[in-house]
Amino acid sequence: MVQVQVNEGWLEGEVVQNEYGGSYYSFKGIPYAQPPLGELRFKAPQPPKPWKDVRSAKQFGSKCYQNDAFFEKGKVCGSEDCLYLNVYTPSIKSDKPLPVMFWIHGGGFVSGAGDDDVYGPKFLVRQDVILVTFNYRLEVLGFLCLDTEDVPGNAGMKDQVAALRWVNKNIANFGGDPNNVTIFGESAGGASVTYHLISPMSKGLFRRAIAQSGTNVGYWAQAYKPRERGFALARQLGLYSDDPKQVYEFLKEQPLEALIKTVVPITYSEKARTYNEIYFNVTAEKQFGNNERFLCGDVLDSVSNGIHEGVDIMTGYTADEGIMSLAVFGDISASLEQARNFPQFFISYPMSLTLSTNDQLELGKRIREYYFKNSISVPDDWEKLEKFYAADQFVFPANRWIKLCAQSKKNKTYFYKFTCVSELNIISQMMGVGNLIKDKPVVGHADDLFYLFTPNSSPIMDRNSNTFQHVEKVTKLWTNFAKFGNPTPDDSLGVTWTPYSVANKDYLDIGNELKPGQAPDDEEVQFWENVLTEFKQKLY
Repeated sequence: MVQVQVNEGWLEGEVVQNEYGGSYYSFKGIPYAQPPLGELRFKAPQPPKPWKDVRSAKQFGSKCYQNDAFFEKGKVCGSEDCLYLNVYTPSIKSDKPLPVMFWIHGGGFVSGAGDDDVYGPKFLVRQDVILVTFNYRLEVLGFLCLDTEDVPGNAGMKDQVAALRWVNKNIANFGGDPNNVTIFGESAGGASVTYHLISPMSKGLFRRAIAQSGTNVGYWAQAYKPRERGFALARQLGLYSDDPKQVYEFLKEQPLEALIKTVVPITYSEKARTYNEIYFNVTAEKQFGNNERFLCGDVLDSVSNGIHEGVDIMTGYTADEGIMSLAVFGDISASLEQARNFPQFFISYPMSLTLSTNDQLELGKRIREYYFKNSISVPDDWEKLEKFYAADQFVFPANRWIKLCAQSKKNKTYFYKFTCVSELNIISQMMGVGNLIKDKPVVGHADDLFYLFTPNSSPIMDRNSNTFQHVEKVTKLWTNFAKFGNPTPDDSLGVTWTPYSVANKDYLDIGNELKPGQAPDDEEVQFWENVLTEFKQKLY
């Protein structure tokens, strides 16, 4: 056992032998804020209270109460008392403080957690970095917004800030360097990273940022009419009122399962879609007194005006992102039927609210023609649909976001496309992709995760295997970036990763080999840029 003192008291963790070499210290279930219960439901997190005796830090804190949207769809688990983090460190006392990597889990802002079901530390800590993982409030518990002082929104993002602030105050006691914190995350976690890059609450809390398969300019990461959404939720649960105070008091008293399981579309377009929307997520907040706001104003304007100056950035996406959308969120047969018959199927939700019907039909036809050519009647055209989903939700937003960041020239940015294929590409299979694809390798959404993390149930890997060499390669890229702000500071990986520029669009293909290149998926990206500009969509 091992003990460490933090601001709130003493913690007792444990020493863990790492099957991949050496050992590390593990501290689990550390409260970084008060339990958000009762009057604190929907509120910004409050500082944790101190404790007197030594607190055991050997068990994970509860996940946020959630309805699993990915692996065991429909399974309800977790607790409202969920604001806990975990610290894994290779050394409590080091001659030189260690870089800190602060992981933000994905899950569409509706599910997930930071424990080692997925995010085990054994690969990363052996590279001499400290890994911090944590839970934050999800779905309506974390993202209800009534545009009032009581419920201004973004409680879940403020949880993330509270965890970051706790790390800045306490990580030195675990051997870490509070002045060298890298935030990184995937999917909703990647989008969270990009929000922190424009949030006044997050400024100064981290030095580097890695956004994997998620950005804040993707439409799924932005709330639409959150106040009306909150009123719609209340109506679904039995309260018909336009008084936000009354709605707040009503929702504050509702049982958790009723809150989480209620589906709340607020437009015909949302109701008609064959794939699920993310109904509660990040929103621009109104100012109330001296309350801190996580997000001020329009997302695109904020990114265009410049992210936090001097923060090094790494971002990218996987080769087959859209497979996840088909496997998890949609009814494939129904989606193909809508794609064949209604060009508006191809219009992103925000555009369905702003474009005229004529423009929606014309733009939808152009997108459908690009992806399907003349084969729209073929029953098994789901592969073309997957390619559309990937570009619409991940590929084009990622290219768009890094271009916005690089325009300011105040941040060094690295861009990648993840194409590595091995037996570690199993997240997609776990989410049902195996039912779609039988005969080709897939690098789907989240298939990069097991090159960085070791789930607690995974078998021990042979360190002489080719697969483990891929793990070594990926973890070195990520941890080199955290240490030096440069993923290839020397020639040990046999490649130089050149920072992205608007002129050259340099990137690294992270495959079974590392290959530098320029302008990934450029023809497809140019199609989206041209057609959306033609239809007067604001891109930059």
